[in-house]
Amino acid sequence: MKRRLVGSVAVGASALLALTACGSSSGSGSGSNGQTTLTMVVPDYGTGAANTTGKYWTAIISAFEKKYPTIKVTFQLYNWNVIDSKVQTMLQNKQYPDLIEGESPLEFAQDKIAYPASKVLSPSTYSDMLKPFMTADSYQGTAYGMPFTTSSRAFFYNKKLFAQAGIAAPPTTWAQLQTDAAKIKQKTGKVGFGLPLGSEEAEAESLLWFLGNGGGYQNSSGQYDINSPQNIQTFQFLNTLVKAGDTEPGPGSQDRTPLWEQFAQGQIGMINGSPALIPIIQQGGKLTAADYAATAIPGKNGPLTSTLAVGDSFVALDTQGHASQIKQFLDFVYQDKYQLQFDKEYDLLPATTSAINSLSSDTTFAPFLQRLPSGTLYPATGNWQQVDDDIKTTIGTAIGGNPSAVLGAIQQKATSTS
Repeated sequence: MKRRLVGSVAVGASALLALTACGSSSGSGSGSNGQTTLTMVVPDYGTGAANTTGKYWTAIISAFEKKYPTIKVTFQLYNWNVIDSKVQTMLQNKQYPDLIEGESPLEFAQDKIAYPASKVLSPSTYSDMLKPFMTADSYQGTAYGMPFTTSSRAFFYNKKLFAQAGIAAPPTTWAQLQTDAAKIKQKTGKVGFGLPLGSEEAEAESLLWFLGNGGGYQNSSGQYDINSPQNIQTFQFLNTLVKAGDTEPGPGSQDRTPLWEQFAQGQIGMINGSPALIPIIQQGGKLTAADYAATAIPGKNGPLTSTLAVGDSFVALDTQGHASQIKQFLDFVYQDKYQLQFDKEYDLLPATTSAINSLSSDTTFAPFLQRLPSGTLYPATGNWQQVDDDIKTTIGTAIGGNPSAVLGAIQQKATSTS
């Protein structure tokens, strides 16, 4: 099953299983006393016991059960490394939870065991959901997934290095970025721009550059167009950037996390990043909040109007007949205060328009929120996981190689397995 935000935040090293204080349940049901029990499977976004997501859900469920005493909610919390296998085992044993978060809703919709989102959300909550994510989680024209948390990308730059290099403002075009990167290297001896095209997340970095030249992974008809002229031209430009020494050496094998850490140490002048870069900067202890900033990502001729957006969604299973109770719970969960509590705890972004509006004045999150409603998501195709893996392992060879040949080979594999 496909996960989208895993990798954007740190997770614990071992599998976790937690249940609410209300007790455990092997399945959903309605008791003779008129009480309904909902079960939920969720991933842990925390880094350990101190900020485990179990604490977040325990507090929300406690408040919910006080308001709705006839509905009891239990949850199982798993590390990202094992949640797929745990869910698969539940399904095989026909122990269906009512709600699952972090797994692809499309697979459940295809198996005809998922509620349409409109059946388990009130009209006001449904209309508040970010539309690109609802569209991505649709099957045969019906939305089944409900985005719960999201993230997007922005352009980070080191103000101290900019001042030392005599740069007055962040770049808005590729040409300006290249000029600024050269100045940073010449004046400070630091890396001008961090370009992670190694296997950790090359698909994200590549897409950000493709978008800046009017390209992407798909054309307007939803077909793969990985070796489009725009994408080939993009990698030709990146090769000029690398050959000029404006990036770190060998970006085709450089992963995101080490470069983010180098940026946090003040060793890189500019880099693309998500809100998850912020705690890395804070933990690094080298840059204060005044030493760096985030803004729109430069494109070939101007800032990106749409940035990469990723998210994790809920899906409600139509196996227990609990649509009305699920609706009450989800409407409670999607209140702005709970969306914002989650986002601030885990450096992620909201999935509703109202929560985005509530957070828009926050200077930390504003650069990521501005283009989130019009964000570009990864393809929602059946073979995207295989294509994604191929991009991660091979697209970096276009640096110092033949972009047309490399992108053409990825395109051929993508279309042959679709």
